[in-house]
Amino acid sequence: MATGRSSPSSVADDDNNDNNNSNNNNSNNNNNNAGRFHSIRDRFRFKRNSQKPSLPTPLSSPSSLSSSPPDRQWKTSSSRSHHFHHHYNHNRSYNRKLISFCFRGKWLYLCVFLVIFVFAIASMVLQSSIMSVFRQSENARWRSVRDDLKLGSSLEFVQPPRFQYGNGLDLVRNQPRIGVRPPRIALVLGNMKKDPLSLMLSTLVKNLRGLGYMIKIYAVEDGVARSMWEEIGGRVLILTAERYNLIDWSIFDGVIADSLEDKNAISSLMQEPFCSVPLVWIIQQDTLASRLPFYESMSWEHLISHWRDAFRRASVIVFPDYILPMLYSGLDSGNFFVIPGSPKDNWAADSYSRRHSKSQSRKTYGFGKDDLLVLVFGSSILYNELSWDYALSFRDIEPLLLNFAGRSDVEERLKFVFMSGNSSDGYKEALQDITTRLGLHEGSLSHYDMKGDVNGIILMADIVLYFSPQYEQEFPPILIRAMSFGIPIVAPDLPVIKKYIVDEVHGIIFSQHNSNELVQDFSRLISNGKLTRFAHTIASSGRLLSKNMFAMECVTGYAKLLENVITFPSDVILPGDTSQLKQGSWEWAYFQKDVEDSKGIEDLQMKDVDPINSGVVYDLELEMIGFVPLMNVSTDDPEALKGEDFPNELDWDILNQMERSEEVNRLEMEELEERMEKGIGKWDDIYRNARKAEKLRFESNERDEGELERTGQPLCIYEVYDGTGAWPFLHHGSLYRGLSLSTKARRLQSDDVDAVRRLNLLHDTYFQNILCEMGGMFSIANHLDNIHKRPWIGFQSWQATGRKVSLSKKAELALEEIIQGKTKGDVIYYWAHLDVDGGFTGSNDALTFWSMCDILNGGNCRNAFQDAFRIMYGLPSHIEALPPMPEGGGRWSALHSWVMPTSSFMEFVMFSRMFVDALDNLHVNSSNRTHCMLAISTLEKQHCYCRVLELLVNVWAYHSAQQMVYLNPHSGVTEEQHSVEQRRGYMWAKYFNMTLLKSMDEDLAEAADDNYYPYETWLWPLTGEVYWEGIYEREREERYRQKMDKKRRTKEKLLDRMKYGYKQRSLG
Repeated sequence: MATGRSSPSSVADDDNNDNNNSNNNNSNNNNNNAGRFHSIRDRFRFKRNSQKPSLPTPLSSPSSLSSSPPDRQWKTSSSRSHHFHHHYNHNRSYNRKLISFCFRGKWLYLCVFLVIFVFAIASMVLQSSIMSVFRQSENARWRSVRDDLKLGSSLEFVQPPRFQYGNGLDLVRNQPRIGVRPPRIALVLGNMKKDPLSLMLSTLVKNLRGLGYMIKIYAVEDGVARSMWEEIGGRVLILTAERYNLIDWSIFDGVIADSLEDKNAISSLMQEPFCSVPLVWIIQQDTLASRLPFYESMSWEHLISHWRDAFRRASVIVFPDYILPMLYSGLDSGNFFVIPGSPKDNWAADSYSRRHSKSQSRKTYGFGKDDLLVLVFGSSILYNELSWDYALSFRDIEPLLLNFAGRSDVEERLKFVFMSGNSSDGYKEALQDITTRLGLHEGSLSHYDMKGDVNGIILMADIVLYFSPQYEQEFPPILIRAMSFGIPIVAPDLPVIKKYIVDEVHGIIFSQHNSNELVQDFSRLISNGKLTRFAHTIASSGRLLSKNMFAMECVTGYAKLLENVITFPSDVILPGDTSQLKQGSWEWAYFQKDVEDSKGIEDLQMKDVDPINSGVVYDLELEMIGFVPLMNVSTDDPEALKGEDFPNELDWDILNQMERSEEVNRLEMEELEERMEKGIGKWDDIYRNARKAEKLRFESNERDEGELERTGQPLCIYEVYDGTGAWPFLHHGSLYRGLSLSTKARRLQSDDVDAVRRLNLLHDTYFQNILCEMGGMFSIANHLDNIHKRPWIGFQSWQATGRKVSLSKKAELALEEIIQGKTKGDVIYYWAHLDVDGGFTGSNDALTFWSMCDILNGGNCRNAFQDAFRIMYGLPSHIEALPPMPEGGGRWSALHSWVMPTSSFMEFVMFSRMFVDALDNLHVNSSNRTHCMLAISTLEKQHCYCRVLELLVNVWAYHSAQQMVYLNPHSGVTEEQHSVEQRRGYMWAKYFNMTLLKSMDEDLAEAADDNYYPYETWLWPLTGEVYWEGIYEREREERYRQKMDKKRRTKEKLLDRMKYGYKQRSLG
């Protein structure tokens, strides 16, 4: 059994059997490498196996004597060799004394060997007579998974420990926390049909809302279930192709996608800045798994890589059973997880029974209404060499067959039906041999494959008998459907069976390999050729149990998974514990009419196990491959594509020759152009172009029309963003200009500012993450005159657009008119206020500024601010260092969305640089360098300073006597907040005085210029310009020295010309 990763692994119970089977399998593996995944047409695991394993030749035949197991041959030869050595290496006298003992010992070994040999022959003859029907086919469904499975092996999917055994919220709940909003989850639906998946998700959503989660529902396409979803989770937003990239996923604490169809809708989650949003992706279809072997045969590695990257992006891929992760093992990156439990089997059985009857099914398969039918099936997985389950089944149920399928007239009506495989070829002959050998009634044993009407076969049975000697991870789905049909079940005492079934209440549980107990159990179910009252009782109890059998386990599994995957921020109210979940049933009330209506549901038997159409798989094939439609091409027959118009080897050779010819022609033209004479042009034009190139050297992109329109305007708003996923949220035009925190994420064909190029500090990803938008502001302020020469400057986060608080056209015009009329005065206009959170919660005016800051920063905002303020100004410990902020109403700026005069902006940056340096000094000198005192979750620790720096502009504006005006982003109406007259007596003007801040800035610049660093990792010199009066004097002296040197060289040159005359250099 493999451990530590979520991939299928086989565990051999017998090393000798492993070696023997691996040797016998060499030729078979070479002949069957072309095996492909087939489409799964039913829920049952048998159907996933299209191969009928072959049997070893019986030992009673002559050929078997030469092919006896190697381990037994070795033991025989070893014992003989040992006896020979024993006989010839002892002295003769010693042998005479012990000759009688050795004679007895030799006969003892011989008797033991004969007993073992006879038992082996009897076992192999019995198994070979039963299992000769399982011939190995050329097309193996699970070739990649089952090649290593041997006789006695077991197959198990190992769950990732971090999802299964995570601490969840147990530790976090013990920490002090004040949350102001519930955790927000986005649910993306692939469709809005009423099917078993919708039943499961609706039950999950209702329970998650009960735990305190807030669910926002999106759908890829509209459907009949829209009214139901709006009743459960509120308004549903339909995501068209144009809207895929217009969702701000950062406002959610997690995203749940329910199918492969959601891939395009969540494509932006694979781009920054959304890569850190937890994604739970539920995969219930095998469509992609069946196409993966076909991609490999066609060498479409880029398509496989594309899906592998998509699966890797998900925080966890959730499957409803343990077979699907094995089929998708080629895409596994260690994030596969299984949460068993789905109402699909009960849904299918209920809907099938409403349209079919037991008598109708029996008539279809040739059984009488008085026949007593026992349906027998084995494990989910059939092995390559032989059907181990069926071998043990016949051996264990042989007494059952002899007792209940004998020669009496009553027993003649009892018949055993075996179901397995994808074909019945050869089964009937083998069952006929068994019938003759055991002396059973003719026709008492029959076999049906899984390709037919499986629900009909189950429905016509009176008893369902399940055998599996190996370890099973999930409850067999056939048992679920049998219980849903109201059929009594008999199953072995496996842990997964005993977990759900109470013996003699919901079914019969018998001890494995105990034939007598099995006969006794059947005697309690059958009397005089009919089912007993006890059988009807347990059948009724089993039917009631199956209806909501896995509901509680499924909901609890998802709730615990979310606790282990989501990192809940500081301001989030933690969800309730899963122990509060009390509802143990599916939400059948929303779907009962659809189950009863045969026209309104999908037939889960005749169609695929999941009615979801995974069109995105085929659409992506056409998009990335560009070939003819491949939807009808069999996954088992890649040769069918040879007749299509695909490029062959000759086509590729011709294409390569054409490319080489074009390359040669291009090089020849370049050489000819270099040899041709060209006019160098006028010196004025050359000089002008050189100066222009030097002036624009800091920009790598050409200026667009927006930059040309921006010339002469008093205001420019810089939109800060990080990642290509934020592009759809940015504005175009003369008022806005992008400010990219990543060089690779700059928009194409735009004049966005590269913050990393303007400030070297941002090359370090660590500082880029902890400063966030403030790092972009530092880059603009660094040599501001080179990029911004306007009297007003503004900033806006890309998140303002996603949260519907960006400036509208009306507000933009109002702001421009206000700026045109206001020529002087210190004022800041802001339009995103602190309690705006995307429309999920109400106003938080009852909270004070510092209490809200504490909530957003792990409860340590005040402590961190006053400690940094004390370091910044060198205040002693007995002096209050936390600037007071009003506790009354009013709005505060958020999301770095504001406008102020450029001179005021430089003052704010001067203050912010010193504050950030002091805050970083606290962090550096802390006992744990990697610990962030302002964060709780992992994501918050990565962006440690961001939330407190987002609110820093409010403290500076309030205490520096800036007029604070709120601008409604929709209407453009302005409203002054915290008027200056009301602040008198509360402002700490002496600490925010421009003269003091400038002198502090010069002192820091002088220390940096003298290379006097107060500590090793001093941040202040890296955040912007280092300038003081001494640097100005040094630069002036340097300019004067250069000027005098130039005069001296000019004078010397004139003297040389007067003395020696003009000199002309020789040509050539």
